[in-house]
Amino acid sequence: MSANPTQQQPITAADKVFLQLQQAIVEGQIAAGSKISEPELAKRYDVSRATLRDAISRLEKCHLVERQANVGARVVNCTVEGLLDLYITREALEGMACRQAAEKMSDEEIVDMKAMLEQHAKAKALQDGIAYYQEEGDLDFHYKVILGSHNQQLINILCGQLYHLLRMYRCQFGMNSPRASKAFDEHSRIIDAIADRDGELAEILMRRHIAASRKNIENKIALMDAELEQSEQAQPQLMQQQAN
Repeated sequence: MSANPTQQQPITAADKVFLQLQQAIVEGQIAAGSKISEPELAKRYDVSRATLRDAISRLEKCHLVERQANVGARVVNCTVEGLLDLYITREALEGMACRQAAEKMSDEEIVDMKAMLEQHAKAKALQDGIAYYQEEGDLDFHYKVILGSHNQQLINILCGQLYHLLRMYRCQFGMNSPRASKAFDEHSRIIDAIADRDGELAEILMRRHIAASRKNIENKIALMDAELEQSEQAQPQLMQQQAN
């Protein structure tokens, strides 16, 4: 796998359809939980069934597609439990990547990271404290930190296997967050720790950053559940009033 797996250029027909399907799944054009119809997709993307199967196998390795007995291939379902498990995994692995980035990232890479954050700061949604959206790959803070670890195993797992699954969850659950400004400030402190070559602090800050994001998701889900329960409790009362 290349050191920059999300930015690979399509070479073969299988590469091309893999990237097209990956984008369609991440952005919800192919719905989460939906069954993969090989004849339909082969026709839509104008490829052979063999080429399509190769692309689907690669999507399995990215955890975007799963095979079920007597069912076949399906797009993965986005569940709250799955999202929280993903954040717990990220906390551990990205913390380690951040520690190694402090040790191995070049001065030029650090300068580039700081310039990227300056660009992020100009985004209106971030300035308004509504959302902190980062484009895929080289414009993504976390992606760049992982590459900066220069640890190919971490790169393969986090950028190759889990990266697009996380982006799929973000698209499904929404990008807006009350933590937008705080998340940006945390990114700034993380890159400062990396620039100071303080691996221990960099890891701690990254783990706290991801843990805080996970806690925000838990709070958001709890609020949604409370609102749903309140709505269900109010429904019988409303029906009774209408009956009277």
